[in-house]
Amino acid sequence: MNMTTHTFHIPVLGLGYSIDTPLKVAKYGISSVVSIVDDELTERMRKYHSDCNQLPYHFIGPNETDFRAKRITAYLNLLEQLVTQQFNEIRQQDFTEGTTLSTYFEWLPEYSPLKIQYTSLKNMENSLLKAHLEQELKQQIRPGSIDVNIMSKVDKANYNAQQEYAGDDFTDAIAAMRGFANSRLHSSVIISAGLNPRLYAYMEKCPDLYPVNGQFTKKIILKVSDYRSAYLQAKILAKKGLWISEFRVESGLNCGGHAFATDGLLMGPILEEFKQNRTPLASELWEIYTEALQKKGISVNDQPEQRITVQGGIGTADEHEFLINYYQLDAAGWGSPFLLVPEATNVDQDTLEALVTAEEKDYYLSNSSPLGVLFNNFRKSTAEELRLQRIEKGRPGSPCKKKYLCTNTEFTAQPICTASREYQHLKIEQLKNMELEEKEYRRQFETITEKVCLCEGLCASVYIKDGLLKQRESKAVSICPGPNLAYFSEKYALSEMIGHIYGRENLLATVKRPNLFINELNLYIDYLKKDISAQLELLSDKKARYFRKFSAQLQEGITYYRNLVPNLKLQTQSAVQEIQQQLEEAEKALLQLSV
Repeated sequence: MNMTTHTFHIPVLGLGYSIDTPLKVAKYGISSVVSIVDDELTERMRKYHSDCNQLPYHFIGPNETDFRAKRITAYLNLLEQLVTQQFNEIRQQDFTEGTTLSTYFEWLPEYSPLKIQYTSLKNMENSLLKAHLEQELKQQIRPGSIDVNIMSKVDKANYNAQQEYAGDDFTDAIAAMRGFANSRLHSSVIISAGLNPRLYAYMEKCPDLYPVNGQFTKKIILKVSDYRSAYLQAKILAKKGLWISEFRVESGLNCGGHAFATDGLLMGPILEEFKQNRTPLASELWEIYTEALQKKGISVNDQPEQRITVQGGIGTADEHEFLINYYQLDAAGWGSPFLLVPEATNVDQDTLEALVTAEEKDYYLSNSSPLGVLFNNFRKSTAEELRLQRIEKGRPGSPCKKKYLCTNTEFTAQPICTASREYQHLKIEQLKNMELEEKEYRRQFETITEKVCLCEGLCASVYIKDGLLKQRESKAVSICPGPNLAYFSEKYALSEMIGHIYGRENLLATVKRPNLFINELNLYIDYLKKDISAQLELLSDKKARYFRKFSAQLQEGITYYRNLVPNLKLQTQSAVQEIQQQLEEAEKALLQLSV
């Protein structure tokens, strides 16, 4: 476990919300994740930050060969250049109050060896020893990592001007991977949203993903929602000679963005499985990995590090510390709360005010995503307002300009997006011809029109905030916070949020908020209740078996948490009784569903 610097990272937040977060937080040693799904976004942000820093900028147009990969490479190289420049300037600063150098150390957790050395520096009187320690500390500091995220299933096929398939090497996910692989970054690519054999086959051809003298230039992180998925994907990659440097475990439902509900498996039991199997898993993968490397003529002597981290729904310093210590994790991700930190993320003023004044009911799990995956939505977003206005005017759906999520071929030879006006018009016409009863017609109509354009909506906020919105470009903002954000209700300074994570201050002191395990458990019970209600009329044997398995795993989770309560180190007996009562209520609700 690396306690040298920070024990948290900022995960990817939509498309635009964390697109330049490294420029804001890496100088403090904080790692963050940039989405590289949208090459137009990376190109526009490259121009913006080049102009802000008086750097030359040459447009990479859509007619250039391999323009998508080139745009991503150019943007990532700019981030690396600017963060390196920031850090070189920091190293020239003095250890005086208010400098970024001093802030770097002040914001570290108290148990960090660097923080301990820095504290002793402030009390040191011998000027020679002090100067020596100052230089030593300056050499030890490192910027936060500029990591990138690729959703493996967002892998649209692309066509040339003659409508001919451009080939497997030019699909969206693979071009994004090439953009990262060709960049100067020494960081990690986070693969999320499941297995993509075509992407994995391409990764095998990327030289920077292999060690040189035992060191990696670029590392692979798998974002997973359960142990089995992690194990299967890691084995496939190990057989190709690719090492997983980190398993990033994300809550199935208590997270932002797309939600991948496990079959009733809860965060606690999942982390327990990782904890129990950590050493044998690494050993098994190491054996497969070294055999694959030998076949490629690559020698490696020492087993590389394999980190395990967690994210999704963490809200207090106690939860953060408990997860890391009890499950022997390397770090934890804090995502949605940083949407309320303007110094770290890109949320336009109107959306920020809407988040600040939001209530629990404003955050909900939806079928809004064209990917057909559950999506954490926000009722007060302007994208949701626009969707309803278009339905009211008899023109549901969005103009489809970017086409990143085009996957449906129900009506067309080339895939189109289910959020597009074209698809929704064709689907509603089909629906009209089915002569359904009014109730069933409305249900299916709402299912069709619930889809929203994420390609534009998840970029709009940064364009509005930075004054980059083009004429006639949509101002409708989509945002996808996790339900945990309901408990945070102010705009916060970056120093406040970091202080909250490490327990130096408490931003939720006056808020009644259940433990993250209870929150997630209740989300799963609600999810199961809705799923059962939707299936009752046509309940197949297969679905009934699925519900039984889901319920059984939730019950196992409740039993696990009952046994875990003494380890939570709750400060009062009433807190212990409260969590026990909440588990009892959840069990009753689950029993009613089972009946």
